[in-house]
Amino acid sequence: MDPRIRKLEYYCTTVRDTPGEGYRVLAHLASAEVNLLAFEATPMGPVYARLALFPEDVERLAAAAQKLGLVLDGPHPALLVQGDDRLGALADIHGKLHDAGVNVYGATGVTDGKGAFGYILHVRPSEFEQAARALGAET
Repeated sequence: MDPRIRKLEYYCTTVRDTPGEGYRVLAHLASAEVNLLAFEATPMGPVYARLALFPEDVERLAAAAQKLGLVLDGPHPALLVQGDDRLGALADIHGKLHDAGVNVYGATGVTDGKGAFGYILHVRPSEFEQAARALGAET
């Protein structure tokens, strides 16, 4: 079965890298009923962390972030790929992007251990629509 590929918008915020800060943000978003399709946390030196939030509902995220005092940067485009895990699945995706002349500058993937995978692709905004077409992303 072909993977499902969706266009996403995500938003970033920077927080202090202290114990419990990720929990505080994620718990607040959950209590505000913000459904995240994906989440990334990246260290930004010894004191800060960058959180990337991929919401199902942008307005709900914006309202919750405002209440929490988070400054959101975005929207930024990304592609979410979900499908059946098999040997070479990611290589096939990257091959299509290579053939279309699209550079992937960031990616995060994971399997569920039961035969499925999820993969977030970051491409330059100028190449986003080209990448979406090459992969047959849902509109």
